[in-house]
Amino acid sequence: MIGMVRLVLAGLVAIMVMGTARAEDGLKAKIGVLRLSSSAPVFIAQDKGYFRDAGLEVELKFFDAAQPIAVATTSGDVDFGITAFTAGLYNLAGKGTLKVIGGMSREKAGYPLIGYFASNKAYAAGLKTPKDLAGKRVAVTQVGSSFHYSLGLLADKYGFKLAEVKIVPLQSLSNAAAALKGETVDAALLPVSTARKLMDEGGAKFLGWVGDETPWQLGAVFASPKTLTNRALVTKLLGALAKADREYHDVILAAMKGGVAPINEQTRPLLEIVAKYTNLPVEQVVGNCAYIDPDGKLDVTNVDNQIKWLQEQGFADKGFNADAIIAKEYVKAD
Repeated sequence: MIGMVRLVLAGLVAIMVMGTARAEDGLKAKIGVLRLSSSAPVFIAQDKGYFRDAGLEVELKFFDAAQPIAVATTSGDVDFGITAFTAGLYNLAGKGTLKVIGGMSREKAGYPLIGYFASNKAYAAGLKTPKDLAGKRVAVTQVGSSFHYSLGLLADKYGFKLAEVKIVPLQSLSNAAAALKGETVDAALLPVSTARKLMDEGGAKFLGWVGDETPWQLGAVFASPKTLTNRALVTKLLGALAKADREYHDVILAAMKGGVAPINEQTRPLLEIVAKYTNLPVEQVVGNCAYIDPDGKLDVTNVDNQIKWLQEQGFADKGFNADAIIAKEYVKAD
């Protein structure tokens, strides 16, 4: 009788363990991203099966601007957002509806990502360098976006007032590119992947890179408080991303020279993955490989500076700082 009881108990324990394993293996997550090289580790983790190996079933949901990703993460349409910081993201986080859990892309000298581009007409009229943007009509995706902030940093660097620039928010990268080509604006801040086609077709002129002018922590990984209650999900996702961060850095970024990655036996497989998700040929991907810290670290000091600047400009609400929006148990600070 005792032996039978033991067998039954052992069977129940085995069923419970198998059920737990199946539950963990079946963890699902939707990630909101842009089709930009700044999300390269996400694409690598998905394509090489790092998410799957961690026991995750991941669906990537693509957007055309950063701010909608923050909104979708708050509403639960996606579980995680991986994109650039914006005033809107900070405002949501300041209200407690988002938490930053890791770092992603950075604007860094020598790693082309976001650039300043002029229309042909404005270029011919004297708009030759980034510091010439004072007094011009400049397209960005949204007020308070990463592009807007980059322009603010440029104004601070060269001593002109941001108010002197006519900001034209066009809601998406494609709209900003079309306005630049159509010469309804003088200039635009665009990722090189978006601007490359314009330049190749002679529809815009290159002025400079944000990373060379004003380096800063551009992107992050974030989630809603509800998602963060599932610690297994968050830990597994960050673990898979960390593996991809390191591989992307050590294989592609470490090989770059003059802002361009070589195409060779080591780099080609990863470059082809990035090309697949950004809808670009490999030959174009090599020139827009965003810098990402190999350990997924976040420059917390810079994040705090961003918040303060946006608050001073009236784009972000008062009353919170970087410490209030960061999930310290997950973030590796730089």
